[in-house]
Amino acid sequence: MAYPLRYALADLALALSRVAGDAAEVRSTAARAAADMIGDGAGVQLLRDDGRYDAITYHHVDDERSAAIARVLDHVGQLPDDDFSTSMAASRRPIVLAGDGVEPLAGEEHHIHAAVLCPVIVDNTYAGYLVLTREQPGSFYSTAEVELARDIAGELALAESSARALERLRASEERYRRVLETIPEGVLQLDAEGVATYANEPMGVVLGMPRTQLVGVSLRGFLDSQGQKELSRRLSECQAGRSTVGATRLMRADGSQRSVRMSMMPLMDDQGRFSGVVCMVTDTTDHIDARGLKRQLDHLRRLDSLGQLIGGISHDFNNLLTVVGGSADMILTSAEEGSPQHQLAQDILEAVGTGRTLTHQLLAFGRSEGNRPEIIPIPDLLTDVQSLFSRTLGEHIGLDLAFGPDVWPVRAERGPLEQALVNLAANARDAMLHGGMLRVAASNEVVEPDGKQGVPPGRLVHLVITDTGVGMTDEVRRRALEPFFTTRPTAAGLGLATTAGIVQGIGGHIELESEPRMGTTVHLYLPAAEEKPAGAEARQGTTQVIGTVLIVEDQPEVAQLVQRLIAPAGYTITVATDALMAVTQVAAGAHPDLLITDVVMPTMTGPELANALRTHHPDLPVLYMSGYTAASLGPQLHLDENSMLIEKPFTRSTLLGAIRTLCGPQPSETA
Repeated sequence: MAYPLRYALADLALALSRVAGDAAEVRSTAARAAADMIGDGAGVQLLRDDGRYDAITYHHVDDERSAAIARVLDHVGQLPDDDFSTSMAASRRPIVLAGDGVEPLAGEEHHIHAAVLCPVIVDNTYAGYLVLTREQPGSFYSTAEVELARDIAGELALAESSARALERLRASEERYRRVLETIPEGVLQLDAEGVATYANEPMGVVLGMPRTQLVGVSLRGFLDSQGQKELSRRLSECQAGRSTVGATRLMRADGSQRSVRMSMMPLMDDQGRFSGVVCMVTDTTDHIDARGLKRQLDHLRRLDSLGQLIGGISHDFNNLLTVVGGSADMILTSAEEGSPQHQLAQDILEAVGTGRTLTHQLLAFGRSEGNRPEIIPIPDLLTDVQSLFSRTLGEHIGLDLAFGPDVWPVRAERGPLEQALVNLAANARDAMLHGGMLRVAASNEVVEPDGKQGVPPGRLVHLVITDTGVGMTDEVRRRALEPFFTTRPTAAGLGLATTAGIVQGIGGHIELESEPRMGTTVHLYLPAAEEKPAGAEARQGTTQVIGTVLIVEDQPEVAQLVQRLIAPAGYTITVATDALMAVTQVAAGAHPDLLITDVVMPTMTGPELANALRTHHPDLPVLYMSGYTAASLGPQLHLDENSMLIEKPFTRSTLLGAIRTLCGPQPSETA
């Protein structure tokens, strides 16, 4: 009989292993096997996690008896502090009951005449017991049956241990799964070839695909050629048992790219062999973009400060050039023609003219917020910016300007328009590091309402700027006009965006044509001006005889120069180096026929001074002087029909010409 029992125990062990994942099935299988193998009834009463007994699982060979006896034997919710429990926990041996000894277990009314309680020890801890019952009067359990019950309890303990281990494993896996699904980082598990075997939800967000579609897809498909080489190197590192950390760029399903930091750790199978890697992927795109944006904003602040510095230096330099040029002009008029003094004065005036052009370009280019458009002849514009182009491009790049005298003028602020062209020249220079050619052509073009897409209809000046540089890919070309977009890490990414903003601000349109290694062509479509620039005749409709001139200039040397320049014309001149002094003089009865004043002064600006004096003399003509350009002065200078601006530096003839333009020919002119 030993062999059949051994086989029965083996069958029980197999049955329990099959249901190890279900605790209720484990208890039911053990109770049923004990009842069938030993009889009459058997039950399993185990402890819960809170240390109290769980509901009993009981089986009787007579199914009708199972429920009734289970109610009597069930200790659900009770602590294991009764005599039977404490004895089994201490001795770990079965308790055999017969006759009156069964009464403490079941009472009298159910007529249980014999019982065996076998402790179930799980992981070396008392976990409950297996109970067997018989109702036949005089019945008992033999030593062999008690040993068999003990063996069944042992199999139950093993199965319960496995079930609890599986439950802990499932709980651990569930916690692990929740962690993987809730952490913001992407997690990707790869096999030895780099094919994904698992991906969490954030990983799908990074790559722009549902995570279920990532399984079975190679990570190489999301990397460029350099990234694929780097992946192979990192897989080799992991295969050698080393973890790797590094930055790379992943291409998303929609074609965009994300900057990521990827940590890769090797995975080993049960035999210790390399089976793949687990990757922790952190999206750093926003961090990198924010860092780049901060760098670009810092660059903008430096540019703004540089623009203000350029404006201040140019203004002061123009004051110096005014004194130098005016003095040279006076020497020129008094020196004998052909003498060394005459030639030196001419050389000085030429140098002053060159300096004037340079400082005015710097003022217009460095800071122009005046919103003061003017009629600009395109030939004059391109001729003026030719020197800026040459300085920007350098000696290794050729420059070719092509335009005719009949090209229409445009209405715009000169400074920003020059800035737009210089930005394009700078971009072309950066694309031709080893030399090349920049060609600028201007022509007239009439676009019909249904003409070119995006180009405004009407009379347009078409500027074409072509370089022979490295060109751009379609992706770069499409984004080239975006603010802060750049392919060079040291650039701010504002050149083309600024140019586009300037062109669009005057109602124009910009287009880019480019191919890699074939160069780039920029098309600027600028609305042509509808009117010609007003000539000097417009101001000469009325003549006002000037006898007394009030000069207000906070720089004494400039004030003295202006006085010396106009004194030979026979004017009565009063000089004030302070605007408040001039107001006091006029309020006291002075009656100037012309006010010549600087625009920017410490206590009161030129326009404020003019307004104050016109309260006494409403028709007072005002000739403003400034080292700033009209565009740079902006809204602080408003020119009416009885005022005019002359930009420093100027000569005697220029100053007297401005007076004639403003007030008409003077009958007493002697100069």
